[in-house]
Amino acid sequence: MEPNEAQELQEHAEHGSHESALRPVAFTMSVLAVLVAVTTVLGHRTHTEAVLDQTRAAVEQNRATDQWGEYQAKKNRAYDTQLTSELMKVAPLADKESAAKLTRGYAEHQAKWANDLNEVEASAREEEKKVKEFERDVDAAEARADRFDLAEALLEIGLVITSVTLLTRSRIYWYLGLVFSALGVASVVSAFFLK
Repeated sequence: MEPNEAQELQEHAEHGSHESALRPVAFTMSVLAVLVAVTTVLGHRTHTEAVLDQTRAAVEQNRATDQWGEYQAKKNRAYDTQLTSELMKVAPLADKESAAKLTRGYAEHQAKWANDLNEVEASAREEEKKVKEFERDVDAAEARADRFDLAEALLEIGLVITSVTLLTRSRIYWYLGLVFSALGVASVVSAFFLK
């Protein structure tokens, strides 16, 4: 064996030992890439959930607004009926039988308006409760989405820093990348505990 060949074999052996020493780094990078992808999907789905909840809240808000509009219209009718009824008491009609009939009719209308007002008000308040529930859901989804976004950023930083290990052959970058990655994983886990 010539000295040249021996040196080449030694370089190949050293190169092979460097490659085997970097296998954990390459494996870590693969795992981080998968975690980044999963976290990205979770973040996108959570953002979509927040948008859907915002849409639901807007629909419920429109319903509540419609209910309050109906309430106001019925309140105006009840007020008009009350005014007419009071006017009839002050300015009596010549025909007492017709006047009594009209007075009873207005009294029945007032009772109906009062009942309708209570129903519409209860319905409007129920719609407002739904709006508040959806708004709480939106806030929770946005908070979870923020955690997923933070996790995605931290995992990507960890992946990039870990990849520097392959270029520099210095394990300090691998450890630093693992720290960022652990913070990213912690952020993902914390997102699941938010309510």
